[in-house]
Amino acid sequence: MIDLQVNGFAGVDFNSDELKGEDLLRAAMALKDIGVQKFLPTLITAPLDKMRSRAAKLARLLEENEELNEMLPGIHLEGPFISKEDGYRGAHPLSDVRFADLEIVKDLHDTCAGKLLLFTLAPEQDKRGEVTKFLTNQEVVVSAGHTNASTDQLKNAIDCGLQMFTHLGNACPPQLPRHDNIIQRVLSLSDKLWISYIADGLHLPFFVLKNLLNTAGYSRSVIVSDAISAAECKAGYYTLGDQSIEIKEDGVSQSADGSHLIGSTTSLATMYQNLINNLGLTKEQANDLTFSNPSRILGL
Repeated sequence: MIDLQVNGFAGVDFNSDELKGEDLLRAAMALKDIGVQKFLPTLITAPLDKMRSRAAKLARLLEENEELNEMLPGIHLEGPFISKEDGYRGAHPLSDVRFADLEIVKDLHDTCAGKLLLFTLAPEQDKRGEVTKFLTNQEVVVSAGHTNASTDQLKNAIDCGLQMFTHLGNACPPQLPRHDNIIQRVLSLSDKLWISYIADGLHLPFFVLKNLLNTAGYSRSVIVSDAISAAECKAGYYTLGDQSIEIKEDGVSQSADGSHLIGSTTSLATMYQNLINNLGLTKEQANDLTFSNPSRILGL
């Protein structure tokens, strides 16, 4: 399996300023043990100096360790050019969200030292498409996410190189307009975009996930875990960057006020079983969603 969105695993927070090589390797081996052969460590929105230092550390750790370099083909940056709107912003800190800036993204790209493979942004924050065009020219996959982009904004972003949408059905308010909403807009363009989903049964009820997959098509869909450090761990306190999260016995990772989920505590391996046992998919379909399609996205 290949997981395009992993914020942490087995008690290790990839967004931590204290991340060490041995911790990253321990998390990678824990993922390998459950069948995840490759994954993208994912950094979320934070102060720019912290995003730079965390990205630089990840790139250095991958370069220094051959085993890590093999398992972690690159880095996924989710933010900071996402929507400021409540609901769409999700767990990302409002104070660090910003409009797309070409100089900032060039700096982040250079900081990743050739390891930046996936970048999630909101198209409405990149109004002229300059950041999307730059990243596309650098062979980085640009994905829309944490966004309330209009259909025209999505189409313009696709023209600039947008290839994907991040965890559809999440990072949006619980109440949406009946017809014209981000889910329907993206589905209307599903022939032009890869679309990722979180298959833990919490981010999307299983019947909803199956409806989305049937509509968008299995050949353009991919499952991501969006796992945080608490994934496959016991109840307790964990971190996602500068945020402290209490995971209770039910394993749900959500904000203190219950307004939004904060990543997932479910592994991609468990989600693979969910696809078969709860959605009734074949092993071939589950393999496409968790291996073949993400491999095609990354050009592996």
